Order: sequence, then structure tokens, then C-alpha cells
Amino acid sequence: MAPSAMNQWTRSLSDVQPVPYWLDDPGRPRPEPALTTAETCDLLVVGGGYSGLWTALIAKERDPRRDVVLVEGREVGWAASGRNGGFCAASLTHGLPNGLTRWPDEIHTLQRMGEGNLDEIEAAVARYSLDCDFERTGEIDVATEPYQARELREWHEEMSRRGLADGVEFLDTDAVREQVNSPTFQAGLWDRRGVAMLNPAKLAWGLKRACVELGVRVYENTPALTLKPYGPGMAVRTPYGRIRARRVALGTNVFPNLVRRVRSYTVPVYDYALMTEPLTSEQLDSIGWKNRQGLGDSANQFHYFRLSAGNRVLWGGYDAIYPYGGRVRAEYDDRPETYAKLAGHFFTCFPQLEGVRFSHAWGGAIDTCSRFSAFFGTAHRSKVAYAAGYTGLGVGATRFGAEVMLDLLSGERTERTELEMVRKKPLPFPPEPFAWTGIALTKWSLARADAQGGRRNLWLRTMDRLGLGFDS
Repeated sequence: MAPSAMNQWTRSLSDVQPVPYWLDDPGRPRPEPALTTAETCDLLVVGGGYSGLWTALIAKERDPRRDVVLVEGREVGWAASGRNGGFCAASLTHGLPNGLTRWPDEIHTLQRMGEGNLDEIEAAVARYSLDCDFERTGEIDVATEPYQARELREWHEEMSRRGLADGVEFLDTDAVREQVNSPTFQAGLWDRRGVAMLNPAKLAWGLKRACVELGVRVYENTPALTLKPYGPGMAVRTPYGRIRARRVALGTNVFPNLVRRVRSYTVPVYDYALMTEPLTSEQLDSIGWKNRQGLGDSANQFHYFRLSAGNRVLWGGYDAIYPYGGRVRAEYDDRPETYAKLAGHFFTCFPQLEGVRFSHAWGGAIDTCSRFSAFFGTAHRSKVAYAAGYTGLGVGATRFGAEVMLDLLSGERTERTELEMVRKKPLPFPPEPFAWTGIALTKWSLARADAQGGRRNLWLRTMDRLGLGFDS
């Protein structure tokens, strides 16, 4: 790396604030008071991210008389739900290739359910006046290497043969650069309807407001400490109070699950992002991007990027950091060496934006499971339900997960609960040091594959055969 280039990239970070852009908002709502008494309810929801918020909201929509309480250990939306990239995808399976590999017999059903789920999110945004900058602009997967362009074309042909290419268009070099002008883009696959862009923190805050308006009692700064059977229901202890509930839904995702046996199914992987200052009209014209799609490149170690409502560019991904022992700690949220790397990649993609500065840089943990899409289950004689393992695509899929948890708690057999994806769990992660060693070897192998035309080594081929294929 040339010193002059490094100086250019690091200069772009000179004014950066190490906080999530979405949460750095003067309109951020005040938290609800903490629980300081004893409560009873029909349904207790643990977790104030998307998983818990959708569960509480849909529970009241299904039965307005149901008494629902939601507790959040800090503030609603403060973690992954408020600091992600704001890509709200229809896919329930972490992308069609992953779903087709794992559930080929159900893929058309899963695609239909995912599209319906995204439609329901869009409808809820309108119904509850959720001011979250919702834009259903779609997403383009871009190729930056010749082998990736070839693979995108072959994948589009495969989708067409299987009847899964509706609304998806292959873009050659000229066509993709007409959409977004980067000298690195060689082809693209544009999913026109399957992804929406939004402001993730505003979505969480809007969902909280909608829950409260429907009668959900929300307590923030109220961590759930223990979960135990109590008579016909369950009891949860908090620092200053307790709650007795007939049923409990756990939406804690990356944080330690109150059902201990679930914990081995997820590990925290840290992801990082930058946000630029607002682009001028001239800067925006230099890159095009008039249709405002989300973008992601096709490498194993990939980037995701999109425009905010204020024409800033969010640029994230590439590094996926697993801390030894799977610890979730605040000090891992900030990683300057990754910010410098991301800045260099940004200017390689968009050299015409030289001189742009970054205003915000942040990171956080993603709940990753070995099949890279959510898993579900019950505990305590089906009085407790849980969903976790969204692996970075939870902005949309958590609403589906909320529906699954409510179905499981009701004891109903539905089209959702009959899915193999719902009935079966992923492989758990091994204990340390095997988890760290395996993840480190996988990351090293993925980087080599990116550098060698996509060729996967013996380790990656073995992981693929075991259903443990992994990307960043």
C-alpha cells in the first residue's frame, strides 16, 4: 500500500465519530421507564430489537385483548436493529443460493413467504405511519472480477430454469455502470423488488411507538436475568422487579439466550461500517445511482453499500471478526484498522469521490449460526419460544420469525411451522478452541479463494459438503 494512498484514506477518517450514524439522531425518543414492580401478563416478550418488537406488535394484531409486556435490557433498537445497513430483504434464507442448497424442496414456498413478508412490512410502514425512509428500490449484486461476472450470468440462467428469476435482471458491464458508475463493476444482478432500503433505527423506534399505541407495556433498561417455570406459566426476574407470564417469546439473538441449550447454536461475528458526509449534487452525478438500489459485491469477503435518505453513502462489510470465546463486549464495536481498510476499498470503488470525508464509523455483533439463516424452537413444554441466528439478514426476516414464535406458542400447526427450516435446527458450534480455529481457517480460505479466481480449497469444499459453507 503506497504511503500517499494510505494518507488519503486515513485523512478521510480524520473527523469520524465512532458511533452508529442511525442512532446519532436528535429525534431519538426517550426510553420508557424501567420495571420496578411485579407484573403479570399473557405474553412476555424479551428483547427490544426487531424480533421482539414485531412479536409484540403482531401478538396484539392477532388478539387485541392479549395482555403483552416487552422488556429490553437497554434501549429499544440500540444494538443490531439500530446499527445495521438498513437492507430489508425478502429472503428468509440468507439469499436464494443458501436456501436452494439447504431446502430445495421448499424453496418456492420460502420465496413466496419471503415476498409476502416484505409486502407485510411495507404495509405496516404505511398502516402505522412508520417514518423510516422506506424505499423499495431493490438490490444489485455486482461482480468486480471476470469470474464473478461469469458466475452471476450462470446463476441468473439457473434461476430462470427453476422459475425463480421473476423480477431479477442480469446487467452486463455497460448496464451495471449505467445504474452505478464504478470502474470496478463488471456485471450485476438486479433484484428489482426483493429488497427495500430503510433507516433501521427509525424503524425500531416506530415499531416501539406502534406497540405502545396498541397497548403493549414496554419497559426499557430492564434486562431479563432468569427464566423459570412458575405454576402454569413462567417467571422472569429483572433487577428491580419480576414478571409472571403465561407464555414467553425470546428475541435476544446475539445475547446469551435464557434457554441455555440454545447458546451453542450461535456465535457473535463483528461487522463494521462507515458513513460518508452528504454528497454534493456534483459528487452524486459522478456516480449516477439515480435508482438508489442497495449494492453488494460478489466476493466471499464482500462489501454492502447504499445511499441514505440524505445522500450519504454507507459502506460496510468485508471484515468479519470472531472474538475468541464468543464474547460480546462493547470494546469490540470500534476497530480503527478495519475502518482504514474499508476507506481504502471505498475509494478504489469510487475514485471520483476523492476528497469525501467519513462522518461516522461503527461496528457490532451479528448472531451467526452455521446455516446462516434463522432457527426456531420451544422450551419449558412449549410455554417459551425463541428465534435466533439471522446472520445479518434480520431486518426483514425477524418479522417472519415473530410469526413463527407466535404460531409455536399457540400450539397451532401452520404452513410456517411445517417448514423443514422451522422444524430442524442447524449444527451447533463446537467449544473452544475448535470454534475459533475453524472460523479462522475458514476466513483464511475465503480470502485465498477471492485472490485465486473463486477456487475453493479442500477445507471450504469440505465445509460445503457438511452444510457449513460460509461467507463474510
